[in-house]
Amino acid sequence: MDVTNQTTVTEFIFLGLSGAPKLQLTLFVIFLIVYLFSVMGNTLIILLVLMEPTLQTPMYIFLGNLSFLEIWYTTVTVPKLLATCLSKVGTISVSGYIIQYYFFFSMGATECILLAVMAYDRYLAICHPLRYSLLMSPQICLQFAAGSWVGGFIAPLLPTTLICYLNFCGPQKINHFFCDSDPIYKLSCSDTFLAEALGYTCSSVVILSSFLFTMSSYGHIVFTIIRLSSRKAQKKTFSTCASHLTVVTIYYGTIIFAYVRPPAKYNFTIGKVVSVFYCVVTPLVNPFIYTLRNKDVMDAFRKTLSRKRLLARNMLNV
Repeated sequence: MDVTNQTTVTEFIFLGLSGAPKLQLTLFVIFLIVYLFSVMGNTLIILLVLMEPTLQTPMYIFLGNLSFLEIWYTTVTVPKLLATCLSKVGTISVSGYIIQYYFFFSMGATECILLAVMAYDRYLAICHPLRYSLLMSPQICLQFAAGSWVGGFIAPLLPTTLICYLNFCGPQKINHFFCDSDPIYKLSCSDTFLAEALGYTCSSVVILSSFLFTMSSYGHIVFTIIRLSSRKAQKKTFSTCASHLTVVTIYYGTIIFAYVRPPAKYNFTIGKVVSVFYCVVTPLVNPFIYTLRNKDVMDAFRKTLSRKRLLARNMLNV
């Protein structure tokens, strides 16, 4: 499209989730509470992994990385969502939009890779228990964790670079609450075919490859559990993976629905509702799923509380 003699847009306007002032205030309170609980819950898991020696194993090191990731994943989008709920007009500069876009998709790609790594860790622990300490040594564990972060931040580099070269001549209004991919393509007055195709390809490859790898790992785990002779052993082994499967189902279910589909079929209303799940709800649900269903984490939490109480009593007796 010819963009000569057209005004260049320097900022966008978020329409948010609702135009009703009373509903916006209600949403602000709900999202603020969810955000605070999410940050506190994930921070608690990180502190437990760092402080409790029994949790300094590959499984919990990956869990600590996931919790750290969830804090930043939700922080990329929720503060702007809260600001949009409070103000009548939520604005963001074009450069700010692109920066949020990059970090949002980097965090999302990192989570996909990290969930696949966590599934592989459980596969090694259950299907190859005698060789587990060799196959998942502390050094290899740290390499997997670092590789997840590096791979996640590399994945959206090309689509983000192409978006930087798009022109925006109006309109400015975005029917969303954060910097997603489809809204910015709709607002550009440039040819977005290459950027859309590359963005769709990158997101589909990252999501589907990590999802299939994760499902393959759990498929082998289920087959191994079925072959166990003792029902008690089956129950104990499956319980270690139940929390992982719950998180995987919630997260992949929403992002596959949102991003693994042709760009032309995007529905903004449905897209906003689905986005709330993987931007706001999932980071809150994860720490509760892992702590409430995990005996080791709960034991570590009780030990930490006992130490705090003992320390407080000693200080009072001095």
